[in-house]
Amino acid sequence: MKTLIKYSIIALAILALVAGYLLYRFQTRTMVPEDLKDTIIYIPTNASFEQVLDTLTRKGIVRDELAFTQLAEYMNYRRNPMRPGRYEVQPGWNIIQLIRHLRGGGQAPVDVVLTNERLPENVAAKAALFLEQDSSDFMAVFQNQEFLRELGYTQQTLISIFIPNTYEMYWDSTPRSFLKRMKREHDAFWDRDNRREKARQLGLSPAEVYTLASIVEKETLRDAEKTRMAGVYLNRLQRGMLLQADPTSVFATRDFDTPRVTDYHTKFDSPYNTYLYTGLPPGPIAMSSISSIDGVLNAENHDYLYFCAVGDGSGRHAFAETLAGHNQNARRYRENLRRRGLR
Repeated sequence: MKTLIKYSIIALAILALVAGYLLYRFQTRTMVPEDLKDTIIYIPTNASFEQVLDTLTRKGIVRDELAFTQLAEYMNYRRNPMRPGRYEVQPGWNIIQLIRHLRGGGQAPVDVVLTNERLPENVAAKAALFLEQDSSDFMAVFQNQEFLRELGYTQQTLISIFIPNTYEMYWDSTPRSFLKRMKREHDAFWDRDNRREKARQLGLSPAEVYTLASIVEKETLRDAEKTRMAGVYLNRLQRGMLLQADPTSVFATRDFDTPRVTDYHTKFDSPYNTYLYTGLPPGPIAMSSISSIDGVLNAENHDYLYFCAVGDGSGRHAFAETLAGHNQNARRYRENLRRRGLR
């Protein structure tokens, strides 16, 4: 009898070892295919476990739904709702590695690229290309006046919060967290390179510098001209002259596709139209590039009050101190256009 019990215990121990070994082999076998090409998965906010499992199955990452479900419950990964985010999985991972990674929330960030967008709705559309929420969600926040006041902005000045750059962010970042991040990046930008002090020496706030820079941005594509052009506008501001900046009249009318500025634009009644109102417009007319902002902050000290395009296709401008000199430059501009068959 004792011998029978002894052998039974040994048999049970062997069975337990075999079962443990088989369980270990099962859990550590490759789950994520070695040849997986698309390694990124998106788990939306408020997704259920079933939605996550369906995503993993459709992408070929999970091939044994029952095993994944059972181990997900054992490892406390299954919850309601599931943890959202953008995750990168590695080919060759076993089921434990896969669940640990998703459970841990180690997201793969995205690069949010902001360039020279013109309006907040353009920024909203651009952000929605990279982040989970759609453009309407971003616009709802961009138009939330109470939230904007908390950040120190209005709808007219909001565009100045955006500094064109590439920002690493999490895919499930909310529109509010997006704007808060932009505010931190904006403040850090102005804290660098003595920019706040340079603005103070010009008698302008950072927001006013940005507004002027947005005009310079739309006037010229040549970075080499920006400090000189900014100097023209600063001279006009100091003398109380109308800025008479074509891009502001275009912005006022929202006629962004116009091939040229006409009386319709320059006579359009709007506080943004610097042909009608002195001083800076109520806010920027577009996102401004860093080169335009620094062009204003480092503006040339000169006596120019006028400029016009050269018209030779180079994108250059001719500058003048007097109206007579400007009129002469304007004639050359028209002559150059005629030579090129454009008039």
